[in-house]
Formats: sequence, structure tokens, C-alpha cells
Amino acid sequence: MKIIAYIAAAILIFFGVIFILGAFSPQGSGVGWILVGAISVLIGFGIIYFASRRKPSAAQGGDNVTLKIDLPANVNMDTLKCRSCGGTLGPDDIKMVAGAPWVVCPYCHTTYQLTEEPKW
Repeated sequence: MKIIAYIAAAILIFFGVIFILGAFSPQGSGVGWILVGAISVLIGFGIIYFASRRKPSAAQGGDNVTLKIDLPANVNMDTLKCRSCGGTLGPDDIKMVAGAPWVVCPYCHTTYQLTEEPKW
């Protein structure tokens, strides 16, 4: 939609300038052509202004992404412990980085990737 608005604005500005320049020719009608040209140019710049201010519809509503992590076997979140220090990890300590679950220990700040063992 923005592209159409910019094209329409360019056409209006182009013809507005042509009308203004034509007003100074011997066949031009003077003030009338200058007025039509000025209004056309102003409308063109107004369209550019409003088209550039309008945000994409996806950014207005915001996208909520729900990510479900399938932990291996029968792991409960209250029993998940850090591999380095043994500190208890909570759901806020697991982050998704490049599509893989990573754990950042709040106690020793160790970072490692969760690996999923086969479930058979």
C-alpha cells in the first residue's frame, strides 16, 4: 500500500510542478494554474507524509510467539539442576537461542545447551 501511495504522490507532484511551470508560458492562464499546481504538490507531499508515518499492521498488534520446549523423559522443572554447581534452575533460566534451548545458571553463570535424549 505504501508503494501505491508513493507512486500517486510522485504523479501529483510531477503534474503540480508542470502546472506551475505552465502558468508562466504564453498559453498558461496564470494564477489558476499556479493554484492548481500548488494544491497538487501539497497533496502529493501530504500523501508522502502520511504514508511514511503509517506503521505496518503487524507491528501495531504485536506478535506473540509461544514456544513450547519438550524436555527429555519425565523431567520436572523443580528438579532441573545446573550441571556445574547443582543450583536449582527455573523456567526463566531457559532461553531459546537459534532454535535450541540454552540454560544460563543464575548462580555460577554457566551456559550450556539442553540436549534431548531419545525417548525409547
